[in-house]
Amino acid sequence: MGEGLKIAVIGGGSTYTPELIDGFIRHRDRLPVESVVLMDLYERRLDVVGGIARRMLEKAGHPARLELTTDREKALEGADFVITQIRVGGMAARLADETIPPRYGVIGQETVGPGGFAKALRTVPVMLDIADDVARLAPDAWLLNFTNPSGLIAEAILRHTRVKVIGLCNLPINMQAEIAGILGVDPGEVALDYVGLNHLGWVRRVLVNGEDRLGEVMQAYIEMARQDEDPVFLPELLETLGMLPGFYLTFYYHHDRVLAAQRQAAQTRAERAWEVEKELLELYENPALAEKPPLLAERGGAHYSTAAVNLMEAIVGNTGEVQIVNVPNGDVFPELPPEAVIEVPCRVDAGGAHPLPADPIPLPVRGLIEAVKAYEMLTIQAAVTGDRRIALQALMTHPLVPSFEVARSLLAALLAEHADYLPQFELSPVASDPGAA
Repeated sequence: MGEGLKIAVIGGGSTYTPELIDGFIRHRDRLPVESVVLMDLYERRLDVVGGIARRMLEKAGHPARLELTTDREKALEGADFVITQIRVGGMAARLADETIPPRYGVIGQETVGPGGFAKALRTVPVMLDIADDVARLAPDAWLLNFTNPSGLIAEAILRHTRVKVIGLCNLPINMQAEIAGILGVDPGEVALDYVGLNHLGWVRRVLVNGEDRLGEVMQAYIEMARQDEDPVFLPELLETLGMLPGFYLTFYYHHDRVLAAQRQAAQTRAERAWEVEKELLELYENPALAEKPPLLAERGGAHYSTAAVNLMEAIVGNTGEVQIVNVPNGDVFPELPPEAVIEVPCRVDAGGAHPLPADPIPLPVRGLIEAVKAYEMLTIQAAVTGDRRIALQALMTHPLVPSFEVARSLLAALLAEHADYLPQFELSPVASDPGAA
């Protein structure tokens, strides 16, 4: 890498992009960004988002050159870092992913369960095409993937290309910041013993200056849950686990309660996110706006830029800093294949992210991790091959899908809904759908 970095953002028209630009501005003394190229297929969005990005850089006096393009090859050529944040099918596809599964008695969520399955089928082939371009045009670049489902996508790239990829999610860094607030310490003083997969992780120790303060943290969360009329996790669950679960585990531990709430809600999360996106784009069009608006926090991107910039800084500076990211398992957990991507604390240096040695997976969560990993591996195979039999096996394997009949019906419904984005399945026989429950 040269002294001045070229960073290519694929999906640069995302409403999250100003958060990323804000990170470059805040960390300019430690991350020498010379060029930022925002690439997106949607020219109108790109112009709007690019406009506020340019105003933010100019207001801050940041020297980085900003380029906008719809040409992916131009964006990638010679890049030092490639950040991917795409959504194949847009918000309309997300809405379908959230509304179809509840018809069959399964939660609708964009990264968990059948919704995440459909998103992965649409996204894996596109991300593999992007990775092939990275290998050809920027062979030394690091691909930092935010595209969901982040861990599954990273594993697909690692299995099918030679690109250096690390999967990123802002959930662990959000948990670190929240726990630091509870303990009244700086987030940098908190080290989490975090175990699991992307959107399937648990904190089993909270170390502050070498002292494990998990008990204190758990008690705080239990008390907050007791005072909340509708807590994310019931206090009895937290007491039973003895570990702090990441947010997305509510879809597993409290599935029926969440499903009932989804069925009764006046608006889906996808519909609200779509509204926020439209409101953000309207704000971004204001030529006087030169900073990220508070509304962006509602979109779900808290600490998004911190996770990305911290990772880049550690690689460029060869710092050896410990960060929680998505990397191949290697020999960390013997229960999982070496090539399976896990989300764990890693030491990050110029050679990438290296998972730290870890205690065995706790028995109460081992089965869930193994089942979801098997589902992810089958989903990658299905996305690459277009084999409906493997796709059905993937859905049958997922812990939230209760039966073969439900899996078969869900597969038929999801493949029909997203047919325009799933050409790899065209030559495979169509599964029958006996009807929604």
